[in-house]
Amino acid sequence: MTTTTARFVQLAACAAAALLAVAASGAAAQGVGSVITQAVFNSMLPNRDNSQCPARGFYTYDAFIAAANSFPAFGTSGGSAELIRRELAAFFGQTSHETTGGTRGSSDQFQWGYCFKEEINKATSPPYYGRGPIQLTGQSNYQAAGNALGLDLVGNPDLVSTDAVVSFKTAIWFWMTAQGNKPSCHDVILGRWTPSAADTAAGRVPGYGVITNIINGGIECGVGQNDANVDRIGYYKRYCDMLGTGYGSNLDCYNQRNFAS
Repeated sequence: MTTTTARFVQLAACAAAALLAVAASGAAAQGVGSVITQAVFNSMLPNRDNSQCPARGFYTYDAFIAAANSFPAFGTSGGSAELIRRELAAFFGQTSHETTGGTRGSSDQFQWGYCFKEEINKATSPPYYGRGPIQLTGQSNYQAAGNALGLDLVGNPDLVSTDAVVSFKTAIWFWMTAQGNKPSCHDVILGRWTPSAADTAAGRVPGYGVITNIINGGIECGVGQNDANVDRIGYYKRYCDMLGTGYGSNLDCYNQRNFAS
């Protein structure tokens, strides 16, 4: 290869790399990335790469955007900027609680989301213990998520804690998917869920609180005020304030019976 040819190949490779970078940047600037920019992501999760966090270096902005782009309706289809931003605040509010490294009552309690990528004691339904932003738990959830994503998560559950894009995808899949008598978190936060007579009798009303019920109602709902609810709400309010959207109503599930009752 001549020097001129080699130089041409080198320039072509550089140009291709630049185009890929521009394409990636453009994808991020559209859809969810138009609200959750790199700077916003970093401000929302300022301690995710702290040396004290087991998940440091794992939850990247690019992984989030890649996963979000696999679900076109996520964070884009609220019908108004207010609802779009509220959905994203709610998603990060719930997942930040699930992965929090914050100390209850500290001044920075709600700045430690995405500190963990695996359940601390790994005791719930091993090997299908909690992993990822939503802490995907139980073989049935790994099976359903894997089927939806085209992955063998039953055979290889560690993908949820070793591949950041897969990890975010499982969380967004859970968020977007109705299961049994539970509506999707997506439909709830956008006001698209109408409670059934059974829901109404159980005190399950539209709002952020019923999303907590969907995710962990068996432990946190119908038992009065509790620290877990307070933490979820604290994260949510922080993100709503950052994104410039209102909280909506019915933020807790203190008096809601869980969906299994």
